[in-house]
Amino acid sequence: MRKLRYILSAIAMSAVGLLSAQDVTMKELMDDKRENREANYQKWGPTSDHDGMGFLVRAGFVLGGTSPLPLPAEIRKINEFAPKGGFSLGVDGYKYFNMRWGLSAGLRFFMQGMRTGAKVKDYGMSITMGEDKVSGRFTGTDITETRMTGFTIPVTATYRVGARWTFNLGPYVSYWIYRDFDGEVFDGYLREGGPTGQKINITSDNPAAYDFSDNMRRFSWGMEFCADFRVREHLNVFGLVDWGLNDVFKSDFETVTFALYPIYATLGVAYYY
Repeated sequence: MRKLRYILSAIAMSAVGLLSAQDVTMKELMDDKRENREANYQKWGPTSDHDGMGFLVRAGFVLGGTSPLPLPAEIRKINEFAPKGGFSLGVDGYKYFNMRWGLSAGLRFFMQGMRTGAKVKDYGMSITMGEDKVSGRFTGTDITETRMTGFTIPVTATYRVGARWTFNLGPYVSYWIYRDFDGEVFDGYLREGGPTGQKINITSDNPAAYDFSDNMRRFSWGMEFCADFRVREHLNVFGLVDWGLNDVFKSDFETVTFALYPIYATLGVAYYY
């Protein structure tokens, strides 16, 4: 029995020693992993101090359009959609509170726009025919062009998913220095005043023009989502979406009977300082 106790004690002591050695090894592995992760974060910035403040310059190509959500019954078919390629240039400042979380705010200049062609029915319209301006409901083909130039101020939360991926999400507000919403209608007819009003035929040989630019707002607001990927120590490629949440037209504008929202994406490069 004494010999058996010695054997069991030796086994127990060996097991304790093995577990202690394993605990030390696991601790060393975890420490090494944490040190490697921190070194990787430090390597890819955004600055030499990941807790620091700094700024970056963004330049990108803008694509998108101004659209109702969802498509209303008046728009029966989209025949054409052509984004008016624009650009965006701006500066974002950032502050990291720890290795992953931070805050960013920016100021960007942009040019954006689109051209669309659609088959519409009973579409609210106010057209110019010669020196006369006629309002009513149009059925036929509508061509619309929009162009906006201005500034955007985004304020977003920043989250780093690994050393090289960064995501931003938050609100923005835009001010349009220049805004334009015009087009023409043809291959159809206008019911003056309403769906049962006098019928005015409009042919493709003699289209009727419209211009709602003065009825557009100056301010737009919405949400911005941005994804950055670090390709070099100070250089990112990025994609962002500015999703407008208010109608581009003033509240007292009643010709267009549904809301239109500016939804634009920017693809480009960013340089970190």
